Amino acid sequence: MNERFQIPAKLRNLSMFLIAIGIISLIAGVIVLLGSDNPNHTLQHADKTRFWAVLLQNSVFFAMICTVSVFIQAATTLAQGGWIVAYRRVPEAIGANVWIFALIAATVLLCIVFVFDIDGHNTIYHWVHPEGDKILMGKRAFLNPTMFACMTIATLGLWSFFGRKFRAISLSQETAPKNSTKIYWNSMKWAGGFLVVYALTQMSTTPWLWIMSVQAHWYSTMFSWYTFASAFVSGMSLILLFVIYLKNQGNLELVTKEHMHDLGKFMFAFSIFWTYVWFAQYMLIWYGNMPEETIYFKLRQQGPYSILFYAIFIINFIMPILILMARPSKRNYFTVTFMAMLIIFGHWLDFYNMIMPEPLGANWHLNWYEMGIFAGFIGILIISVATTLSKASLVTTNNVLLKEAVIHQS
Repeated sequence: MNERFQIPAKLRNLSMFLIAIGIISLIAGVIVLLGSDNPNHTLQHADKTRFWAVLLQNSVFFAMICTVSVFIQAATTLAQGGWIVAYRRVPEAIGANVWIFALIAATVLLCIVFVFDIDGHNTIYHWVHPEGDKILMGKRAFLNPTMFACMTIATLGLWSFFGRKFRAISLSQETAPKNSTKIYWNSMKWAGGFLVVYALTQMSTTPWLWIMSVQAHWYSTMFSWYTFASAFVSGMSLILLFVIYLKNQGNLELVTKEHMHDLGKFMFAFSIFWTYVWFAQYMLIWYGNMPEETIYFKLRQQGPYSILFYAIFIINFIMPILILMARPSKRNYFTVTFMAMLIIFGHWLDFYNMIMPEPLGANWHLNWYEMGIFAGFIGILIISVATTLSKASLVTTNNVLLKEAVIHQS
């Protein structure tokens, strides 16, 4: 078997090209947006807000979808799932690089809270300067810069630590005595620990701080589940894209259509789960018809973001349920590759729609700066994961569940 992956020149060049686009877009953003001297103060403020809000959206989105790979490792370890062992090196490589996006996200988030300021106001996180706002003053015990910084650093630090830890544990199994299960059982303890961390961060407090507090007068008890569903289906789609790419390079010979079918089922199932949470949140707010709740959807469904609102629903629900429901489509490499890329883009738009309406209002854009920064993050993801994949065998030859992975039937 071809157990080693060597980064093809085309992939390396593509990633460098995308990173270059991201860097150029960032520099242009500094010059054009941060240096905006528009006589219209509203547009000038919108340009500066746009610069930071796009960085916030991308850094949080990529940190969350990469952390999904850590979550799936922990969940399958505790469930003793053998099916993932055939391509376990892929989520390991993605999870091991969470620290890169965590570092970017921490820098962006802390700069927004402690540095970004327009005439004494923070147009992204209004709670930074809550003076005179009774609602925000009432939330001051939780929504304050100190709490935000501590939670952000702790969350991103723990995600990064566990991502690298799971990779190290897996590699150490390769040099352990044959048929030894000591490291395998030890990995279960770490998996259990991470799931506790994940439950207290991604599944609860972190989305409140990073995303929901952008519109701090509004809240939803389902919001964390909503962002988890969005991140999870995007993270599974990301794993599938790397698995198919490695298959096309002649690697991962143990991976069959049975394994691809399982990944396709995850993409399909969690697209439906995302829709369930989306509809449950929407329906409860719709029939309650309380102004302090409906303001969130009124801005997105009936305001200037309505085109995004319906596009997100079509991309993230209508297309997956129509295309991925049939068994053959989940076993067709072209179909699942196309859907994986579409799902990632659709949920990137979803994160955009979660963050942008409140700080930008009607002054929203989706052009050179947004797409350039998005391209830059994709480039960083490609080269970092590919580099990690090239450093070790792609087959976990000493894993106690390897045989189960080989004979797996979907």
